Amino acid sequence: MTNRFDQGPWASSGIETVEPGVHRVPLPLPNDGLQAVNVYLLENLADDGSLVMIDGGWAIPEARKALEEALSAIGHDLGDIRNILVTHVHRDHYAQAVDLRRLLGARVCLGAGERPGLELLNRLRGGLASALAILRQAGADELADRVEATYPNQYHPRDWEAPDRWLNAETLRFGDSELQVIPTPGHTRGHVVFLDERRELLFSGDHVLPRITPSIGFEAAGPGGRPLAAYLDSLHLMTRYADTRLLPAHGPVASSSHTRVAELLAHHDHRLEKTHAALKDAAHDAYAVARRLSWTRRDVPFVALSPFNQMLAVNETVAHLDVLVLRGDVAMAFVDGVNQYTRLR
Repeated sequence: MTNRFDQGPWASSGIETVEPGVHRVPLPLPNDGLQAVNVYLLENLADDGSLVMIDGGWAIPEARKALEEALSAIGHDLGDIRNILVTHVHRDHYAQAVDLRRLLGARVCLGAGERPGLELLNRLRGGLASALAILRQAGADELADRVEATYPNQYHPRDWEAPDRWLNAETLRFGDSELQVIPTPGHTRGHVVFLDERRELLFSGDHVLPRITPSIGFEAAGPGGRPLAAYLDSLHLMTRYADTRLLPAHGPVASSSHTRVAELLAHHDHRLEKTHAALKDAAHDAYAVARRLSWTRRDVPFVALSPFNQMLAVNETVAHLDVLVLRGDVAMAFVDGVNQYTRLR
């Protein structure tokens, strides 16, 4: 869910040196929800003195300016960025990466699991079509119409060019340094995180965020699959690696990835209980269930959300209901074009 979750110093322009050679740079976003996206500049990885950048930011002039100022503060410029490793294909992470490639010739790398979604987005020439289809199957035709009328299609082909390299589960080597690529599907199908085991740093993208939960069930790859089930599996996967500092895409650096993973798992257990209880004793579509739940950390009623956030709420409710179906707690039937859910126990 997008909301003004933090007006604190982490989102202010500038640069934070996490440790020598590792710098966090918050770049502004053009909306009133998430205030900034963190990108990370890594020095001294490659023998040629170039920089590795993790995530790209949104391709807007304000973000470019903030990045240039941060680079100047550590004695670099845009031309020193040779490799951009992107955690996932959402616009606030990907668009400026391909823009910088066009400008500088930098190499852009993206998780291989994002390929179907990126190709579908380019075929549909926009990312809302699949999300609207999920809304209609959730019984939210009226909301789908409002979202379609309120949010114009801002698709631009230049923002969604293919990367230079598709990443799988592998180790990237830069001189004597290594970054492990770990696929973490859930927030998107091809989300990856980057683990620096030697320095005990996890560049977590939107997979593990320190103060909010990433949206689940909103993706250009369309209906199908079980995004929350995949996300929970990806959270458990993080506990198989050593605990590290958490370097997220939104929010401040945190001291323990394992601590936050445990909190996120507990949060979704609680949401699954609430979603199950909201079904009560009759069949309901996901739109009806979402309207019975509260949202964000402040327990905001569904009706108080913007249309876009209502869409995210319904899609996330679908994701929770689908996990309850997988667990045998709920049954689903497709009736007149809408999924209807019924409690079994």
